[in-house]
Amino acid sequence: MRYKVVETMTVTEEALEAILNRWVLEGWTLDSVQFVKSDASRRPTMAFLFFCREDHDEPET
Repeated sequence: MRYKVVETMTVTEEALEAILNRWVLEGWTLDSVQFVKSDASRRPTMAFLFFCREDHDEPET
């Protein structure tokens, strides 16, 4: 299994949708999303999107 983490400081519907569409088209599956909020605002200041996929090209150890 391989994992990918994508960090974004632009936490809008459009930005998150673009990230999701890009990596899903490349064969990744969304695993989870974590939002970072500051005490000064209700809106998240950044987000981490976690993707995973099976990697059949990697030799087993």
